[in-house]
Amino acid sequence: MKRRLYEISMDGGPLKLGRRTLVMGVVNVTLDSFSDGGDFYDTRVAIEQGLRLAQEGADILDIGGESTRPYSEPVSTEEELRRVIPVIEALAAEVSVPISIDTMKSEVAKRALDAGASMLNDVSALREDESMAEVAAETGVPLILMHMLGTPKTMQVSPAYRSLISEIISFLEERLTFAESRGVDLGQVIVDPGIGFGKTFDQNLTILNNLGMFAALDRPIMIGPSRKAFLGRILDKEDPKMRDIGTVACVAAGIINGCHLVRVHNAALGVQAARVADAIINEQVESY
Repeated sequence: MKRRLYEISMDGGPLKLGRRTLVMGVVNVTLDSFSDGGDFYDTRVAIEQGLRLAQEGADILDIGGESTRPYSEPVSTEEELRRVIPVIEALAAEVSVPISIDTMKSEVAKRALDAGASMLNDVSALREDESMAEVAAETGVPLILMHMLGTPKTMQVSPAYRSLISEIISFLEERLTFAESRGVDLGQVIVDPGIGFGKTFDQNLTILNNLGMFAALDRPIMIGPSRKAFLGRILDKEDPKMRDIGTVACVAAGIINGCHLVRVHNAALGVQAARVADAIINEQVESY
């Protein structure tokens, strides 16, 4: 499937999407993330992980200080700031790739941008804190809006839809309209159907198999299937860290079905999968 080409403005040059898939590497500065909770809670270790992901080829680093795993509890603004700001400051001084802040709080977003981040990733799609829209509008940075059914604490309590894909598209359309009403330039927005966020195992597969339908939104598409529980069910792998090969399969399928960005924990494998899938859809072997 040939993807639409997009260009999003960023300090240091435009973010070009469509010819080559961009790989976003995850740094969870948390105690309870489902995939690696506690592994990178220490500031120094989190910084080292960010540097490692950049060395492995990640195009963007996504720093988060609040777990959004199913049934997770929120953390205070002060605690989230304590976790992420030192990591962002250190990485901004060391890496050339853009840094994204994964947060639902406008105060964390503002402080993170001041510390060196240049992208916002809001899994609540501006519902948790509507002031996030003002931050995005005032700064003009790229903004990721994700579909989630409910909140992290409630999203996996019997998720149900009448028409899965059309309901996700309608939700994202409404969120785009809201963002624009608050002054956000829609040319800066990326959409994410929210794999694993209020979906059954089978619904996650339906999303991956029907990503092309999200082209109707006319925005770049990001997916985050990395190490998710549905892969554990398919592969009979209880340990999330043993699901990276399954993640690679999802990355390749997602790219061939039309996504522009992939969010992964293992950047080295994600980059390799993306390059091969890109070569297939472009019908050309390129040197990166």
